[in-house]
Amino acid sequence: MTRAQPTCVVKDAAEAVNRNQPICSVIVPVFNHWGRVPALLESLQAQTLPQSEFEVILVDNGSTEFEPPQLLPPNVRVLRCETPGSYAARNTGAFHAAGAWLAFTDADCRAAPDWLAGLLGRVKKGEGNQDLVAGAVQMYAESTDPNVYEIYDILRGIPQEHYVSRGYAATANLLVPKSMLEELGGFDATRYSGGDADLCRRARARGYSLHYLPEAAVYHPARRSWEEIVTKARRIKGGQLLCGSLRSRVYWALRTLFPPLGLYYRYASSSGQSIRYRLVGVMVQTRVWGYELVEMAHLLTSASLRPQR
Repeated sequence: MTRAQPTCVVKDAAEAVNRNQPICSVIVPVFNHWGRVPALLESLQAQTLPQSEFEVILVDNGSTEFEPPQLLPPNVRVLRCETPGSYAARNTGAFHAAGAWLAFTDADCRAAPDWLAGLLGRVKKGEGNQDLVAGAVQMYAESTDPNVYEIYDILRGIPQEHYVSRGYAATANLLVPKSMLEELGGFDATRYSGGDADLCRRARARGYSLHYLPEAAVYHPARRSWEEIVTKARRIKGGQLLCGSLRSRVYWALRTLFPPLGLYYRYASSSGQSIRYRLVGVMVQTRVWGYELVEMAHLLTSASLRPQR
């Protein structure tokens, strides 16, 4: 699968060219989350891996409010990708990356201090450039009294270990060889959701292995509103029903018709969670399922409709 060269604008390009060659490039797509970027950069500056061994590439993806930090650390640069979609932005970052390894995370995440050292330490113990490594994504509430949507998002989370057991991983915390990404032609930039699973599956079909490393964690804030919850649900459902093979799209359409019993069971059996939290998870998931049914009807009856970001 061959991708066109991404279109972008480089901020501080002269400084980028003159930097020492890093081992790893951290690639972060940014769409209207510039207010969260300083916290991410602070966590990256606190990495146990020396700053000289990695660079950070922030890729703006058409933000309506483009407000990058005025003062950037020496190993941070900003690109702009005009093609909509986070996977197009990740391709732009990868194309301009100097590192042999690409670490992906999101603009609203914060990395544990040993995140990069842990990921790179795992591949050094493995089989060279045949490894993909996924770390844990731990959800947290930013408020001391989480509302129902935060509770739901904490319970739903991003179950990276489960994903890896099924052969894929979320790009909120994923390390891949740059050579592999080039070999596969990058992420499928036509997708607004599911491009990470698609890439991992294509990589595994080429003989690459995928590993889970729970101690290499990033922290993701729980969504706080219904609008945020349905924005994610809309993006995921669009990726399931509008992309991939016909067989895959039929599978997801049929699966959407049935209640999410697996999720209900996971919430109800969540160890360490109160009865209230478990009930909230089931109730909000039921509302999300109802929304997904309506969204599926829209998608299947509107051939030109694209999933929203």
